[in-house]
Amino acid sequence: MTISTLLSDLKSRKFKPVYLLHGEESYYIDLISGYIEGNLLKDEEKSFNQTTLYGRDTDITTVLNSAKRFPMMSDFQLIIVKEAQNLKWSKEDDRKGDDPLISYLEAPLSSTVLVFCYKHAKFDKRKRIYKLIEKNGVVFESATFYDNKVPQWIEGFVRDKAYRINPEASALIAEHLGNDLSKIAGEIEKLILNLEKGSEITRDHIYKNIGISKEYNVFELQNALARQNVVKANRIVNYFAANPKTNPIQMTLGVLSTWFTKLYKYHYIKGGEAKDIASELGVSPFFVKDFELAARAFTPEKVFNVVSLLREYDLKSKGVDATANTSHGELLRELVFKIMH
Repeated sequence: MTISTLLSDLKSRKFKPVYLLHGEESYYIDLISGYIEGNLLKDEEKSFNQTTLYGRDTDITTVLNSAKRFPMMSDFQLIIVKEAQNLKWSKEDDRKGDDPLISYLEAPLSSTVLVFCYKHAKFDKRKRIYKLIEKNGVVFESATFYDNKVPQWIEGFVRDKAYRINPEASALIAEHLGNDLSKIAGEIEKLILNLEKGSEITRDHIYKNIGISKEYNVFELQNALARQNVVKANRIVNYFAANPKTNPIQMTLGVLSTWFTKLYKYHYIKGGEAKDIASELGVSPFFVKDFELAARAFTPEKVFNVVSLLREYDLKSKGVDATANTSHGELLRELVFKIMH
């Protein structure tokens, strides 16, 4: 089931007796469980009919005892099991017909809505538990969100809030915050508090509200490398070296590796319009001109060598084949020097 279909059903009050929300990305698990928690019951019904349990502190017997109760002065009761990945589930399928969880899932109580929030991992789809929830309830997998999809997700999230965001700003957020959708959503929610409805979020808003230096960030470092601006590149690297907590070398290397890998791919895309090239690279059409500029400075052979350097310095940053007492700042200076020469 897709997120849009699931949310549409919930808004139409089409509730199922059991939900398994699982996967490595926690944002949608929180979104769905939060919606059910906020909308299934009226405020006056919650004290008697809403129970929150935590996987580490409970067990299946407690969950089922709660689920088998009938609601008081309400059509439903809600049981939410948070951190369900820490719950002691049945280790094997029910071979003898005496597993209480499987027995319940075969005929779940229609007046109970039981929600399992199973975060940071996928539930084993081979288990009978999974198949029964899929049959008699809803299974939703919140899969890992890949980096190249994040800017597009940001644009959609902002649009749903009745705002706009330019491609440069969405890319800057993605590069700074990675693919942690919960963190991105939280930062955007705080940012739009100070903006008029319908206005556009720009790069300057990001610099001002999300704690990214306007001049010294990995996005500007990419631009400096593309333009072969040695002075600017060194100035940014020196800033990173002086502020390692806000500019960790692993994040910088990761962003540069992704960028140079896309640049290598750009060299082998045979023409086409900007939107087609952007689709091939997994970026906004806004950035195609930057790859065109960078391709003049970095031949395919040089890009290949840079990617190798990035892998080498990633290992060095983790202590592999690195000179003793070499700081991350020194490694980054050395790397940028080699990239630029």
